[in-house]
Amino acid sequence: MNKRNFLKSLLLSGAALPLMGMNDARHTPAKLLPKPLKKGDLVGLISPSAATSEKILITFAKEALEGLGFSVKEGPNLFNRRGHLAGTDAERASDLNAMFADPEVKAVICIRGGSGAARILPLIDYEIIKKNPKPLLGYSDITALHHAIYAKTGLITFHGPNGTGSWNSFNVKQFEKVFFEQELVTYENELVKGDDLVIKENRIQTIRSGKVEGVLFGGNLTVLTALAGSPYLADFKDKILFLEDIGEEPYRIDRMMSTLKLMGALDQIRGFIFGQCTDCDPSTGYGNLNLDQIFEDYILPLNVPAYRGAMIGHVPKQFILPMGAKITLDADEGSFKLKEMIFG
Repeated sequence: MNKRNFLKSLLLSGAALPLMGMNDARHTPAKLLPKPLKKGDLVGLISPSAATSEKILITFAKEALEGLGFSVKEGPNLFNRRGHLAGTDAERASDLNAMFADPEVKAVICIRGGSGAARILPLIDYEIIKKNPKPLLGYSDITALHHAIYAKTGLITFHGPNGTGSWNSFNVKQFEKVFFEQELVTYENELVKGDDLVIKENRIQTIRSGKVEGVLFGGNLTVLTALAGSPYLADFKDKILFLEDIGEEPYRIDRMMSTLKLMGALDQIRGFIFGQCTDCDPSTGYGNLNLDQIFEDYILPLNVPAYRGAMIGHVPKQFILPMGAKITLDADEGSFKLKEMIFG
């Protein structure tokens, strides 16, 4: 072999290594179902991300969970604080690991999001989670935990209200349908007509017509894209991707959608659902793409059923979504339905 051919062979083999590593990192284990819940169960309350500003908020969260019919065990480090975080990385990871290891705790509830969950991903004991599959509930920054646990164990976790979130009648009723009644829920927006000729609140917009079946997968766009290239993000193949965000101007949404496109994620999905982008108005200046244009650029060319406006995100009434479960999406109706039991 001459020098040119040798170098070409070496470069090709070296270039393949990162790709192989990426594929290995994005392998999803077999689906793992959490154990079901019932009233009277003990649930664990933890703070894996940011600190809670006032103790009364923790009281509210505990009372809400008791109102749902549970007994509550507080994580030992729940009241800790280190900068904006709810304690050190080791303390926050310890509470998560301990709740999964405790056979008396039947579910793990995250009190809030914020920032910091990604810092504890290397400290999580995924083998303990595999041996003790139970529901994990939370959203926003908790997206990091959903993806890491799904990528490492295959466990279905639940994107929905945090402990300090709104426990209005809509959220409570949906919680009962999902966890107590174990219903194959149809997720469709609640439309409320106010004092206007036109219903405006919770209206959906079809991006691309059609119906499709796939695996529900997603969460907060900012947190999800921050996991790109890590072993804590599973593959996007055959997924129906749901996204939401808060406080991000359209140009930043565009940048993050570009990241998903460039990493090859969007080309693998079977459907797309965008929830709410709360406080995502553009600032004054030369100009911005709007969300309509962003979805036209990144989603329309995929030729997959897609819609926006779902009750997902930083809104008082929000869907409780089992990440990793099989669903059927109807982009024209702006709804999707569970296709399988999600508890073992």
